[in-house]
Amino acid sequence: MFKRVAAALLLATALAPVTPLMAQSPAPTPATAAPTTIPASAPKLIVAISVDQFSADLFSEYRQYYSGGLKRLTSEGAVFPRGYQSHAATETCPGHSTILTGSRPSRTGIIANNWFDLNAKRDDKSIYCAEDETQPGTDSDHYEASPLHLKVPTLGGRMKIANPATRVVSVSGKDRAAIMMGGPTADQAWWLSSKGYVSYKGVAVPPLVAKVNEVFAQRLAQPNPSFELPAQCVSKDFAVQAGNKTVGTGRFVRQAGDYNGFRISPEQDAMTLAFAAAAIESMQLGKQAQTDIISIGLSATDYVGHTYGTEGTESCIQVDRLDTELGAFFDRLDKDGIDYVVVLTADHGGHYLPERHNLNAMPMEQRVDKALTPKALNATIAEQVGMAGKKVIWGDGPAGDFYFDKGLTAAERAKVEAATLAYLRAHPQVQTVFTKAEIAATPSPSGPPESWSLIQEARASFYAPRSGDLLVLLKPRVMSIPESATMGAVATHGSPWDTDRRVPILFWRKGMQHFEQPLGVETVDILPTLAALIHLPVAKDEIDGRCLDLVAGAGDSCAQ
Repeated sequence: MFKRVAAALLLATALAPVTPLMAQSPAPTPATAAPTTIPASAPKLIVAISVDQFSADLFSEYRQYYSGGLKRLTSEGAVFPRGYQSHAATETCPGHSTILTGSRPSRTGIIANNWFDLNAKRDDKSIYCAEDETQPGTDSDHYEASPLHLKVPTLGGRMKIANPATRVVSVSGKDRAAIMMGGPTADQAWWLSSKGYVSYKGVAVPPLVAKVNEVFAQRLAQPNPSFELPAQCVSKDFAVQAGNKTVGTGRFVRQAGDYNGFRISPEQDAMTLAFAAAAIESMQLGKQAQTDIISIGLSATDYVGHTYGTEGTESCIQVDRLDTELGAFFDRLDKDGIDYVVVLTADHGGHYLPERHNLNAMPMEQRVDKALTPKALNATIAEQVGMAGKKVIWGDGPAGDFYFDKGLTAAERAKVEAATLAYLRAHPQVQTVFTKAEIAATPSPSGPPESWSLIQEARASFYAPRSGDLLVLLKPRVMSIPESATMGAVATHGSPWDTDRRVPILFWRKGMQHFEQPLGVETVDILPTLAALIHLPVAKDEIDGRCLDLVAGAGDSCAQ
């Protein structure tokens, strides 16, 4: 087996005077007598971690095996195992936009990873959530990264208004995670590319990032023959066929220089955590009078889930390594003597590939009908209304927002809408279709997120200037990736069902008393909860979330 030195250790040894970390760390020693409250003083550093596609199901499946950072959070902190990305559009960009804004996509404006602006002054009408489409010569695949589309401030932005000395740092494996959690006023925002960590156009690369990228290049140049298979993963080790692709038995073998293999493996998260730890030390975050904040987007779990699914050896190894690397990261902060608070959650959940479900007692699981893909749907409807060969409908996939072409006359549009609604509502894989008017007429949801109706979930994702003319929601147990002879991604998310909506929400600070609250809460509750800990006022009418009391027993952290 490959004798790995974790990216954290490589980076630590390369960046003097950073203290080296072991790749493996022992489980934290439980406190012998837990106090009944948390410190009244504000923490000096907020560490906000998003684990991309870390569903509540995946979190609970391996919970008994945690021995590192996830064990610390679940055995010593405040645990909300039934958190909700409560909106219907359970994608990466909308989910990340809720975590540190306290607002649902209906307020953040981030309705999807991609939407359509048919008035855009370029040929490509698809808009990527983290781009500036006004930049000359760009399209949604070749774009200039930007926080332009985020309509509300992040926690870091609010902290900087209250105290300009606050430092706001955001690092991630994905640009949309770093941008949506860091916000437009972040001091530093970096995300991984094949060339290392990059930022907005024109941002100078500081010496720390240059050194990080040097270490990344060295690490990438080395092969990874294998990761060991933990004992809890042995039962997962059998092959599943999806189209031409076999998954379920992988060990993340990687050839030297294979960036894609690095990105879709535990190596990516180890590198991002190492970068975050080095940034904290280099910038002395949490060591000055004010409270600082760093957001960390760990993206590998999502890449693994899409590429291999969530139930094979690949995902099992990924969660095990995530637990270990988080433990090493927290140990490093402890050694630096920083008074920090952690929140860990996810941008969305995920669903396993139908082929494995079919083998494991769920024969009704299926892939979406290719007739529902935008190209096929457009052809069908155009033929039905006598406009064969014309573009009448725009969409990004077989579910989500669909838009009627702006070139249609009022009469043509009415015919297209009627035909589309009739066709989709009759399709056996479609749960429902809402019109823009129906969603707009629905009040913003309130109450327990687990009790919301589908149209309330849709309303939480609805932002009129960007949302489509129709919203299509597939039935449960229909994977929105159609069968193909050459499968790329084998599994995905994005549905309004609990597999994709439910995520863990975990808080930890030294001195907290552990408790667990199994009832539903929302990721938009994170901002007001953290704001209360640092005594930062936030007007209730500016956000959708509520403060969660982190004191077990008497006392109320929301009242501090």
